[in-house]
Amino acid sequence: MPGRMFLTTPLPEIAVKLGATLEGLGDEPARLNIAPGETIAVLEQGHLIQMRWGILPVARKNARGRPVMETIINARSETVFDKTAFEGVRRCVVPVDGWYEWTGETRKKTVWRIAMKDETPLYFAAIADTWVGPGGIKLDQVATVTCPPNADLKDIHHRMGVLLRRDDIGVWLGEDEAAARALMVPWPDGLLDIRKTEDPGAI
Repeated sequence: MPGRMFLTTPLPEIAVKLGATLEGLGDEPARLNIAPGETIAVLEQGHLIQMRWGILPVARKNARGRPVMETIINARSETVFDKTAFEGVRRCVVPVDGWYEWTGETRKKTVWRIAMKDETPLYFAAIADTWVGPGGIKLDQVATVTCPPNADLKDIHHRMGVLLRRDDIGVWLGEDEAAARALMVPWPDGLLDIRKTEDPGAI
């Protein structure tokens, strides 16, 4: 599942591919190591806007009635429509060129770079929320949605992000929850380029 992402395609090109407008975003530099807590480009209501990667579920409670305290960067597809921590969230899309996974022991980990073989952007299904802080400060925040891995990734990680075909983005963003649920499945095998790479933290 995405714990680090990268986006090298210029945002204006992403906007054209998605038929979206850029809201507060422009010709930003390539980003080779996007980490949780940073701002990322998110498609919502026909606009590419900035959101913080990681949902702070302030004042939300789990099934036992206890406050949910952890920052959520990935939401499980099996519970995203049912868990009380996700009540009232909106569906959105996170465009990237790929993401990283790690395998192996501490200090001897192998870093895997994952992208499309044809080098086209990937579109993660995601959920968004707006945190309202003291004085009315508002912060849009986002978490990607995950599902079981496909055959390409099963030996690397037990989860992968839900990836959307370009033609399915409208369905994910639409009002039909049943149709959106049907999209939360592993990406077809054989389409991803998976290779060893340097630790993105050193880039």
